[in-house]
Amino acid sequence: MEDLNKEVFEAFEVIKNGGIILYPTDTVWGIGCDATNEAAVKKIYDLKKREESKSMIVLVHNDRLLYNVFSQIPEVAFDILDCAEKPTTLVLDNPKNVAKNIIAPDNSLGIRIVNTPFCFRLIERMKKPLVSTSANISGVPTATTFAEISDEIKNGVDYIVGLDKDVKRTKSSTVIKLTNDSKVTILRK
Repeated sequence: MEDLNKEVFEAFEVIKNGGIILYPTDTVWGIGCDATNEAAVKKIYDLKKREESKSMIVLVHNDRLLYNVFSQIPEVAFDILDCAEKPTTLVLDNPKNVAKNIIAPDNSLGIRIVNTPFCFRLIERMKKPLVSTSANISGVPTATTFAEISDEIKNGVDYIVGLDKDVKRTKSSTVIKLTNDSKVTILRK
């Protein structure tokens, strides 16, 4: 518990000051920052060598923060989340209160509610959504362990969270696009 508290504190201090972190998520290792900080989001795009037209997702820890990012959430979203057997990212329309450069060209944003202790506590402390994108250069396969993450990524972040470095993470989230008129499209199983 002491390690968790220390890591949340250190990561929060970096993020609060516009930095980017490398951290374990409920799926794979991720690169993250304050999702409301446009300059920090740009640092991640630059590090990943990723076009800004390819949006990233954000993580939240509860429904209240979800409603802070989206005014209108289709009712089916909660049914999907209640039935999900693995981490599920919802792509919803018309996000608000986030950096403009994280929003997709079609005015949508992927969002996932997490409950892993580190992510939950960090987001709770931030009181803002946390960017999450896989810890790899764009076009390079996603690392399943901390050791597989490239030195370029490790050296390009401002802080590396010292938790779960020996855990293999092979699962990615299910991604489902929901439009405000309740059209459902599965983008990744």
